[in-house]
Amino acid sequence: MGLFDKLVGWLGLKKEVNVLCLGLDNSGKTTIINKLKPSNAQAQDIVPTIGFSIEKFKTSSLSFTVFDMSGQGRYRNLWEHYYKEGQAIIFVIDSADKLRMVVAKEELDTLLNHPDIKHRRIPILFFANKMDVRDALSSVKVSQLLCLENIKDKPWHICATDALKGDGLQEGVDWLQDQIMQSNQNNENVRA
Repeated sequence: MGLFDKLVGWLGLKKEVNVLCLGLDNSGKTTIINKLKPSNAQAQDIVPTIGFSIEKFKTSSLSFTVFDMSGQGRYRNLWEHYYKEGQAIIFVIDSADKLRMVVAKEELDTLLNHPDIKHRRIPILFFANKMDVRDALSSVKVSQLLCLENIKDKPWHICATDALKGDGLQEGVDWLQDQIMQSNQNNENVRA
């Protein structure tokens, strides 16, 4: 941990992290981000994101700025304009939408092969959302269909989630926070 990070911790400040939240439309991205905010800051009504929106939430040691990107087909080309700024990715999959799993895989492959992402060791958190829906695919099955085992050069983790209740979200955010903190420590060690 560098001197600046120690000072930030000592002063009680939180390191800011830019996170891209991606996934097809109606996968639950906005609902997940809303659930991650404190209960007094949560919206009562969730509407589909048009273009993108910026949301913030905090954990014990990080302050997250989340770019909630629309998953509608006509807006997906906007995603790449934010890749350079992203320090982590949350990729949300509707585990009950078996028909569009192929489309989700295509979008994931496009993301992973983009020049601004391909050579970066950026952590990717997958939320297999809507696990409460009857006949939803398990997170293991979602992982297989997306061929996540082929991602060798980036840390990744998949969690089964129910965004409406908040189930599985904390596990994922804890993993993401650990990855970001570990990456920061590794970067400090390289500079030392």
